[in-house]
Amino acid sequence: MANALLERLRQGQRTSHYPDAPAALPERFRGRPQLDGARCAQGCRACADACPVSAVSIPLRVDLGACVFCGVCEEACAAGALKWTPDHRLAARGRAELVASPGSAPSPVTPLAPGLRRLLSRSLKLRQVSAGGCSGCEAELVALGNVVFDLGRFGIQFVASPRHADGIVITGPVTANMELALRETYAAVPDPKIVIAVGACAIAGGPFAGGSIRGIPQDIPVHLYVPGCPPHPLTFLDGVLRLLGRPPREGGTAQQ
Repeated sequence: MANALLERLRQGQRTSHYPDAPAALPERFRGRPQLDGARCAQGCRACADACPVSAVSIPLRVDLGACVFCGVCEEACAAGALKWTPDHRLAARGRAELVASPGSAPSPVTPLAPGLRRLLSRSLKLRQVSAGGCSGCEAELVALGNVVFDLGRFGIQFVASPRHADGIVITGPVTANMELALRETYAAVPDPKIVIAVGACAIAGGPFAGGSIRGIPQDIPVHLYVPGCPPHPLTFLDGVLRLLGRPPREGGTAQQ
């Protein structure tokens, strides 16, 4: 026991300082792309043709909901019209807001309606549904509970039963074998409830898109889209805090 306590003292604080400080992200992290339409050569489709999931289109647009953030488009663009930045603010309320274009900025995540926000902002319980995913997004959501991100300090927790939840977090492309399970889980969550789509697969089918696989069924309303393949834990955290009306203040401090 003494050795364990000494080791904890040696390691110091391991919890991320975000949102009291800027997000600390890996050097290789790819966030919101910076698009320069003026540098896009007329008739050039190199970036669009290189994209494995057809997330890049001409005139220059990037559908962040479908994007897997592989970086191939940037490598293919000799003119430098498309570059990835470390901006982790990718979450959006609407599907259309995930389409980035030259000169566009991150869309503000508008908070929930006042009544729902008062109900959920201090204690949000979520049931996660893996609807046929590869476990990449699921692993990042698990990481939110570790000592580095410590999601519980914001009053947000994942629970085992949908009947104990305020909403569901959906990952995976929603395969035929998982659609019924997803619908029954959604139905079991008491009203009012929220739905959060996490990852390219849940939003648009990801690399599995095609045929009947297109992500979350359209009749299930989504309150927050968190793009990525997989999304970084801080992208999820930033989006959820803004959804609850607790965005970082100037300088990075979250409203309490």
